[in-house]
Amino acid sequence: MQKTIYGELKIFSGTAHPKFGKKICDYLNIEPGKAELFKFSNDNTFVRILENIREKDVFIIQPASSPVNDNLMELLIFIDAAKRASAGRISAVIPYFPYGRTDKKDQPRVPITARLVADLLTVSGADRILTLDLHAGQIQGFFNIPVDELTASTILASKLKTIMKDEKDYVVVATDLGGAKIAREIATILKTPIAIIDKSRNDNTEKVMSHHLIGDVAGRDAFIVDDEIGTGGTIESSVNVLKSNFVKDIYCASTHGVFSGNAIQKLSDLSINKYFVTDSIPHDYQKYTKYNQISVANLFGEAIKRIHEGSSVGELFNNNKK
Repeated sequence: MQKTIYGELKIFSGTAHPKFGKKICDYLNIEPGKAELFKFSNDNTFVRILENIREKDVFIIQPASSPVNDNLMELLIFIDAAKRASAGRISAVIPYFPYGRTDKKDQPRVPITARLVADLLTVSGADRILTLDLHAGQIQGFFNIPVDELTASTILASKLKTIMKDEKDYVVVATDLGGAKIAREIATILKTPIAIIDKSRNDNTEKVMSHHLIGDVAGRDAFIVDDEIGTGGTIESSVNVLKSNFVKDIYCASTHGVFSGNAIQKLSDLSINKYFVTDSIPHDYQKYTKYNQISVANLFGEAIKRIHEGSSVGELFNNNKK
């Protein structure tokens, strides 16, 4: 690695997804940092870093997946421990950013929780954020520290491309207007048209009402793409819209597989041929043949390497698109 203004690279993992942290360390050919993490009998989280990190370049890996509040709190405590241990720089690596859907006031007297999370991370001592496919790009603006947002669109597109035989027979489908960005990126790589489903929610119950389809899917195979799958209601309603518009086979690709409740089983029963989901959130799909997990650990490893060396993270995406 190139010489940097910070000390030795150190990577630590919280308890949310230690396998992901190990994959990143394997890519970088370094040993994971040693730390002690547990909960006391009163449910308080304890973090102790078991090695010297004074003036080191510290990266703490922790997706805020379920249980969201526990994992987020553990990350904040881990950052505080690193700050008090005199780390040279502390980067919070958050493959799945929490409360991303609460990015604006869309009802009276509600919080903007994504902004609150940004403030908590900054106050705890984070100097930099590294994350993946935020639900809303504006979340980057909630921080007063650098934010690097990676995207899984190129990796997902490469997997979808293995299915394709003729570009004219396929269409990439965004589940709503908010998902049009990642859908357009994937459609550009695959050189296919794009369609968008007009989706609405009537309340806070997470029930989805999908209505109109913008675009032509008749007689084509569809690639439903989304940044996040939660209860599966959006995917289910999207399948119904596509079927009513005479689509052929349906495939689905998503960055974050949240899969709340029984979503994995429910989605397995839909008429979707395959699911492609990254490992930003830990899940075991062994019992479900439709699911294909795609690792983004190397993407994060390369981004961490570039941040540590002081080189461009943006060039990583430019190279991927060539």
